[in-house]
This record gives sequence, C-alpha cells and structure tokens, in this order.
Amino acid sequence: MDAPAPAATLTPPHAAVPFRHLTALWVQVTGTWCNLQCVHCINASGPRDPWLAPLDAASVRGWITEAAALGVKEIYFTGGEPFLHPEILPLLGFALARAPTTVLTNGTLIDEPMAEGLAALAAGARYSLEIRVSLDDPDVARNDAIRGRGAFARALVAIRRLHARGLLPILTATDVETARSGDGLYDRLRRLLLDAGVSKPRVKILPLFPVGRVAGHGGGRVTAAMLQSLDPGRLQCSESRAVAAGGVYVCPILSGLPQARMPVASLAESLTPTPLSHPACLVCWQTGASCRNG
Repeated sequence: MDAPAPAATLTPPHAAVPFRHLTALWVQVTGTWCNLQCVHCINASGPRDPWLAPLDAASVRGWITEAAALGVKEIYFTGGEPFLHPEILPLLGFALARAPTTVLTNGTLIDEPMAEGLAALAAGARYSLEIRVSLDDPDVARNDAIRGRGAFARALVAIRRLHARGLLPILTATDVETARSGDGLYDRLRRLLLDAGVSKPRVKILPLFPVGRVAGHGGGRVTAAMLQSLDPGRLQCSESRAVAAGGVYVCPILSGLPQARMPVASLAESLTPTPLSHPACLVCWQTGASCRNG
C-alpha cells in the first residue's frame, strides 16, 4: 500500500493594511537619475542609464493637483537626485502653494545660487519648505565609502548654506552598519551639526531596507497574524502614495518596482488596502519606520 502523501504546507496569507487617508504624496521627480551611486540606495540610482525615467513637469503638476484635491497634508520630492531636474524650483513653488513640501537631496548640487533660490521660495511660500540632506556617518571616510568621494564635504557645505539662510535642514542618515547602531549615531550626527554651526540640529535616521542595491539582505514576510500586534496606522502605506514614471506606487521605498505599481489611473483609485508583500515590508513592521519627516 502506498504511503500517504505528506500534508500540504499552507503559506500564511500576506497582511493587508487598510488605507486611512492621503497624508503624504511622494514624487519621484528624477526617477533613478542621480549624480551619486550610493552603495545602499533603495532604488539603485546613479548617473548612468537610470532604469526609471524622470517625470516631466506637467505630470508632476497633475499629480500634485489631484493630491491637493484629496486633502494631502505633505508633499515630498525625491529621486534620484531632485536637483538634477531642470524645473525643480518652479515645481517646488507649485507644491508649496498647496501643502508643506520637503525635498530629499544629497546636497551636492546646492550651490550659492540654488541656496538663494530655495530661501526665496521659502520666504514667499504659503506653506513650509523643508530640505533633507543625506549624510550617513560623521566620519568622512565612512560616509564617503558609502556615498562616494567628496560627498561628505559637499553635503556639509550645503547644510551650512541652508542654515545661513534660515532654512533648518534635516540631516538624514541610513543606519547602514546595524551592528553599530548602539554606538550613538544620532548623538554623533547631532554633534557634527553643532560643530558645523547649526544652532538647532535636526537628525533623522532610517533603517536599511532590503531593496535596490541591498536587495536580498534581510527582510521577510509579514502575515496577517503579525499585523495584529501593530497599529496599522504606524505603517506609512496606510496614508502615503508615491508617483513615478509608470504611475502610482504603494510607498516611496518601493516606488518604481513593477510589483509595487498599483493598477490604477489616478491617486483617488489608489486609496485601497495595501498588501505587505515585499521583504522590505518586514522592516517597516519591525521598526515602525516612516520616510516622512516626523
């Protein structure tokens, strides 16, 4: 008599996060076009042959207009490097007429004229302008090993230029060496800003996500049972959407990835539950991390 077949192992279903309201719109304005090629980049951006195209200005204005009609509370410009976009200042001005706006940058393209332009925008805007400058370690050699030679010095100069004009930048770091996460990275970055003359230092630290150039390193599956132990409102996909070439995506971490693209033609159609089906979703579940400023 044949042995009975082994029982099938059922895979727990993916969790799905209810969508609450559109708080944040992320605009991947330059796609994956960047002047740096950071080793940990979540979307593998770089200066050569970007795999995700930039958005044209008309598309950006269209997405922002729709988001404003839906009551969006914050708008974020990201990339790639947003300051490579030839119309970045007019687009920031368009956004600032409708909601508080943040631009995420490596800082290397913020020269004196650009800093002046940003200060003028902020002074005349209806809503607040925030600038987030990426710098991953207060040690020059460690930072530049991640972001490229000279990135540290140029980012710090940008921070000083912005601070001198009353724009209090947010230094944003990725905790690349998680084994060293207890070494006081926040305090060391804060000290770096104080030593650079920034009177009110602001620091944001993000975890490393297993996507882009570090895909396959960590992460995992989030099941519906796991989600019971967490307020779904802590996950940014419950109140954020990203737009990039190709349409609407579930969140800024996965923006541009085919599996994260939503089968919709408008933001209004995208405000539906979000399945946590990517390995990076586990990092959000574990840490409660949000790409937003808060």
